[in-house]
Amino acid sequence: MATAGEIVEAVLVAPETTFDESVHRHLTVLVLTPTRLIRVHVDDLPLDDGTTGAMATSEAVALPSIRSVAISHGVANPEKHGGALGEITIAIAWGAVQRMEMEHAQCPDPECTADHGYTATIMPDDIALRVSAAVEGPAAVAKAALFAQALSAATARAMGAAI
Repeated sequence: MATAGEIVEAVLVAPETTFDESVHRHLTVLVLTPTRLIRVHVDDLPLDDGTTGAMATSEAVALPSIRSVAISHGVANPEKHGGALGEITIAIAWGAVQRMEMEHAQCPDPECTADHGYTATIMPDDIALRVSAAVEGPAAVAKAALFAQALSAATARAMGAAI
């Protein structure tokens, strides 16, 4: 439904299981089309009758709206021909969500007991996906790297078209 009939150029599927008082499953799917990045997130959902359901939410972002694509590579044994790609994190920002980290303001005087208020850092926080060879396997990391490359190329083309 979210692709609206557009050609799918690349897909990244990232399953995640979290443990709290119970097990929660999440699935994030990123789909790249010629004009948009589509994010679909699926959560399991306990229903009133005690059974489990699911809730899926999709969001489509026009490629020219993407402000940044940050790709972090983690390698094992970098001294051996650059190392083997062990994990990749893809962080994408388009300005829909921001995260604020607050902490007590620090005073250089160690004897000071005054309240100096707070400092805050605001960071874009639209989506960040981490894929690890130790968890998902080397093939999943390779697929994530290919998706990151396709997304970077698509946003570069979109930026060039917008200028």
